[in-house]
Amino acid sequence: MSIATSAAVLAGGQSSRMGTDKAFVMIRGVPLIAHVLKRLKGVADETLIIANGPLDHYAAFGLPVYPDVLPGKGPLGGIYTALIHAHAEHTLIVAVDMPFLAPALLAHLLTLRTGYDVVVPRLEGYPQGTLAVYGKSCLEPIRQRLEAGELKLIGFYDQVRVRSVDEAEMRPYDPDLRSFANINTPGELSAAAQDAPE
Repeated sequence: MSIATSAAVLAGGQSSRMGTDKAFVMIRGVPLIAHVLKRLKGVADETLIIANGPLDHYAAFGLPVYPDVLPGKGPLGGIYTALIHAHAEHTLIVAVDMPFLAPALLAHLLTLRTGYDVVVPRLEGYPQGTLAVYGKSCLEPIRQRLEAGELKLIGFYDQVRVRSVDEAEMRPYDPDLRSFANINTPGELSAAAQDAPE
């Protein structure tokens, strides 16, 4: 199979505010990561999981799982690892704490990749770097930042070609922009359980 597009779930956060591994907190009896993977199904030609916990915990999902190439570098390190292992030129990155991802929006972001190194949504003008498309052309500028200890997610954007996607462009695919709702705390988890997708 030709791999035109890849997707990667960043599951390797510290989950310090949740107090436990965020990927496996339960929403309606289903692990958070399973909700995310369900939303990704069919969006890209391959899906990877980037994780730093015990990798065998992810075996049930039947997907390739990779630990960070450069540990302790946060989401930027996770994106770097995903780009190294992905087979496609462009990879859709999503965070593991986003159970309300709109598949139509994810697919739209991937359609915009030609001619750009980064396709990134903006909410209230601010780029949402953990739900974005990155090209392998980002590897070198990201590596430079990681080696310098500069871990700001968008810190390398001025070195690459960026296609921003504003709210008006996204709403036809995700009217309430629920894709960007994330779960960081037990309180947010409880709220999500009330209106989580079946």
